[in-house]
Amino acid sequence: MRQPKKEAPKKLKILLLNYEFPPIGGGGGVAAKDLALEWVKNAQVDVITMNFKGLPKFEVSEGINIYRTAALFRKSRDVTPFITMLTYLVTACFKGILLARKNRYDVINTHFAVPTGPVGYLISALFKIPNVLSLHGGDIYDPSKKTSPHASFFYRKIIRGIINRADRTVAQSLNTKENAVKYYGIEREILVIPLPFPLPAIPKAGRKSLNLSAKDFYFITIGRLIKRKDIDTMLKAFAKVNSKSVKLLIIGDGPELDRLKDTVSALGLTTRVAFLGYLTDTDKYRYLAASNCYIMTSLHEGFGIVFMEAMYCGLPIISTNYGGQTDFLANEKNALLIDVGDAEGCAAAISRMVTDKKLYTKCSLNNKKSVEQFAAGKIAGRYMNIFSELNERGKTGQDK
Repeated sequence: MRQPKKEAPKKLKILLLNYEFPPIGGGGGVAAKDLALEWVKNAQVDVITMNFKGLPKFEVSEGINIYRTAALFRKSRDVTPFITMLTYLVTACFKGILLARKNRYDVINTHFAVPTGPVGYLISALFKIPNVLSLHGGDIYDPSKKTSPHASFFYRKIIRGIINRADRTVAQSLNTKENAVKYYGIEREILVIPLPFPLPAIPKAGRKSLNLSAKDFYFITIGRLIKRKDIDTMLKAFAKVNSKSVKLLIIGDGPELDRLKDTVSALGLTTRVAFLGYLTDTDKYRYLAASNCYIMTSLHEGFGIVFMEAMYCGLPIISTNYGGQTDFLANEKNALLIDVGDAEGCAAAISRMVTDKKLYTKCSLNNKKSVEQFAAGKIAGRYMNIFSELNERGKTGQDK
C-alpha cells in the first residue's frame, strides 16, 4: 500500500528587528545580516531597520526583505543620535504591527535592548509571537558614555523589563552576560552565542597596488571613530615606538576623525599613520591581508567582529583585556593583551610583535585555526534551534 507523502516542513517566518543594518551602523548590524543570510536559505526573513539618505524604503537583498523606516536627524552612517533612535522606535513599531498582521511571524529576533528592545517587546506582546532578544554589549554597558544605560536608574529599569519579558535572551559574550547580571540584576537564564562570521573569500592584493611599502611593518585597526575605541592610547603608544618602519592603518569614520588627525600631527606621526576612511568589505580585506598585525585599544568591546576578520586573515592581535574578546583571545597564545588605557604596555606589545618572530608565528597560526568555530552557518544554526523550540512550544501551548 502506497504511503501518503509527508508534508515538507513549513518554512519559518522570522521578523528581524535591528535599528542598524548594512550599509548603516557597525558590527551589530553586520552580525544581524550574516545571520539573516543563513536563515533565508530555509526561512522567510523580514528586516525592519532604519532608513538613511539614498536607501530605498523597501528592497529584497540576497533573499532578505528589508523594510526601512523613517529616522530623523541621522547625518552619518556610523553614529545614531538619541532623537534618531526615538523616531526609529516609533516608526518601527508601526511598521512591525502592519507586517505582523499580514505575515503571522513564527518568531521575532530583536537586536539591541535599546533602542530596538521595546519594538520587539510590543510586537511580541500584541501578536503572541516568541521574542528572542540579542544583547550586543554596548546597548547595556558603555564606559565611554555618561549616558550609558547601566548608569541610569530609569534605563536600567526599562532594560531589566525588556530582558525579563523576552522568551529567550542571548548575549554575544560572557562579558555581556556578566554585565546584564551585574548592572540589571537579571536572574533568569541568558544564553551565550558569539557573533557569526561568514568566512569570506579574501581578495588577492599586493602591497604595491595599495601603495604600501614592502619593507614596513603594518598594524591595522578597524571601527567607528568614537571615544569608546580609545584610539588616543593607540596613537600615544606608536609615538613611543621609535621606528619609522612601524606604521598604522586606520579604517573607519566617525565623529572623532578630525580630532584624531590633529593628535597624529601633534605626536609627529603623519608619515606613520594613515586614515583610510570607510571602505567596502572587499577593500577592507585587501588591507587586512596586506597588514602584519591587528590592534585594538577599546575601553570595552561586547564582542568585536573585526577580530574575526583579522584572525581569518592570519593576523596576530594586540587588544585590551576587558570585554567579550577575552572569550577567544588568550595572552601569548593568539594575542598580546594589555590593560585599558596603558600606552606604555601597548608600545611594549607593538615592539614585541615586530621583533618576536616565534610569538608572531604562533599567534598567526592559532588564529587561522580557531576562527572556524565562529562560522556563520554554525552560529545561525544555534539560533535556529532556539526558534524551532519556541515554535514547537507555541503549538503545544506551553508557557515560556
